[in-house]
Amino acid sequence: MIFELSKTNSMANVFIAELRDEIQQKDAMRFRRNLERIGECFAFEIGKTLEYTVTETQTPLGIAPSVALRDQPVLASILRAGLPLQQGLLNIFDKADCAFITAYRRNHKSGSFEIQLEHISSPDLTNKVVIVADPMLATGLSMVLCCKELLRKFQIKELHIVSIIASTEGILHVRANLPKAKLWIGAIDEEMTSKAYIVPGLGDAGDLAYGHKQ
Repeated sequence: MIFELSKTNSMANVFIAELRDEIQQKDAMRFRRNLERIGECFAFEIGKTLEYTVTETQTPLGIAPSVALRDQPVLASILRAGLPLQQGLLNIFDKADCAFITAYRRNHKSGSFEIQLEHISSPDLTNKVVIVADPMLATGLSMVLCCKELLRKFQIKELHIVSIIASTEGILHVRANLPKAKLWIGAIDEEMTSKAYIVPGLGDAGDLAYGHKQ
C-alpha cells in the first residue's frame, strides 16, 4: 500500500512546498517545524488504519461513549533528519514508545557508496505496529537495511514507513524488499542525481535541520 499526500487536499502539501523553498530553508527552525507538522499530518492519516476499542469517559455530568487505541504504535526514526518527523508523529501518538536508528552513507573514492548501520536503540517490537520515519527516501537502501534489521530482531505485527519526499527508484526498491510494508509518502519525484539526491527534492534534510556536517 502506498499513500501519497500530494494527491490529497491537505495542509501538509503547503508545508512540503515550504520545505522545498530555498529561501525559506534559510530558517532552520521553520524547516524543523515543518518536518514536525508534516509528521502530525501523517499521524492522523495512519491513525485511520489502526484498531480501536470502545470505552467510556466520565465527564462532570455523566458518562460519554469513547474510543481508545487498542495498542500504541512504536515510533522509530533514522538519525538525524528523522528526529523532527518522529516528533510530529509523537505529538499525536503521545503515549507511544520510540526507537532510534543510526545509519550513514560510507562514500568511496570511486563516487559510489554503501549504507552502514551503526546502532539501534529500541524497546521490544514483538507484535507491535512500528512506524519508521525518515524525511527522504532516495535509493531506499538505508530504509530497507534498517527495516530488515528490525524485522530480523523482532516479530513486528505491522510496518509503516513515513517519508516526505521519495524517488520513484526508492519506492520500487522498498516495495521489492519490504512487500508487506505500508508506505506513507508526501510527494514522489522522478529523478535522482549521480550522488543519489532526489530531484527536485529539497537538498539534505539533515543539514537543513541541524547544520552542515563535515
